[in-house]
Amino acid sequence: MAWFVLARVLVVAIVAYAAAVLHPLSFGLPVNITFGFLLAGIVVLFEARLRETAVTRVLGALLGCAIGLLLARAITAGLFWADPNDRRIEFLDSFILIMLPYVGLVVGAKHGEWLEPARLVGLFRADGSEHRYKILDTSVIIDGRIADVCETGFLDGTLVIPQFVLKELQLVADSSDSMKRNRGRRGLDILHKIQKMSGVQVTISDADFPDIREVDLKLIELARTLQGKIVTNDFNLNKVAQLRGVAVLNVNELANSLKPIVLPGELMKVFILKEGKEYNQGVAYLDDGTMVVVDNARKMISKTIDIVVTSVLQTTAGKMIFGRYIEPGMGTPTTASAGAGTSDSREENSARRPRTSAQPQQT
Repeated sequence: MAWFVLARVLVVAIVAYAAAVLHPLSFGLPVNITFGFLLAGIVVLFEARLRETAVTRVLGALLGCAIGLLLARAITAGLFWADPNDRRIEFLDSFILIMLPYVGLVVGAKHGEWLEPARLVGLFRADGSEHRYKILDTSVIIDGRIADVCETGFLDGTLVIPQFVLKELQLVADSSDSMKRNRGRRGLDILHKIQKMSGVQVTISDADFPDIREVDLKLIELARTLQGKIVTNDFNLNKVAQLRGVAVLNVNELANSLKPIVLPGELMKVFILKEGKEYNQGVAYLDDGTMVVVDNARKMISKTIDIVVTSVLQTTAGKMIFGRYIEPGMGTPTTASAGAGTSDSREENSARRPRTSAQPQQT
């Protein structure tokens, strides 16, 4: 940072000295020095603004301006038949030479992301894979399950990791809080793991939106620009993106949809881990983390028992299973009495077969 400040001071001093020696204005020395300082200040402000702009946008602006200038020169050369001394022709030449490079500059800067290698390669692919971008947010990277999803091959297209997401991960990894620091380092390790996977295309996007401060809003704007989808497990980002018309892939929703279906009346073997909130209740957990609340199981804590499922509750946070402990001597309850009546004896016997037992989990 000190080198940048020193360079800027030198540039301002050199421009002011040149204005003092060359006298670009027909006024005294103080006016020319002031003019030099103002001119150098404008250049420094422009340079500071340009540093926050993505490289692809700068290249797009330069390329668009060059193309506009070439078109302007071609058009003015085509007016050779017109009278060059006519004021209207002179104005038309000047207007074309100013407006076409300006239009090229603006359009090139607006669509500079098309100069990214992944987008350029996608232009020549017949399958149109340039439109299958999956943009990862910070929460889903730290969560880590996205690496397993990528390894199984369920995500197609290109994974896009924005530069501002990497910056946020680095800030978390450098945090003074040990818990946040570990989470940030875990996220960086997950990214390295994904990049090393064969068959997974990963690209780092330099696209940034300086006018937008919130990272979530930057992700939404980037998804609109790339016509891609946001991969996240953030509930709030999921809702805001859907309200703004951006497609979202929620890892939590994927995990919930992959949990095994449990029907009332089925038998299960569970390990009662702790006491429930209500009287004479026990709590167990399945291998996927689903909570199982068991009636009449308070005295069976730290034991593996057979239960019969009575109901299943699906919430936005996940699934909860309610069951009842089958006490010895009471016999196996019928499927109808458990709330899953059926007239087919084969289905009833199938419902009574025990499911895979759950192992104890730490809470």
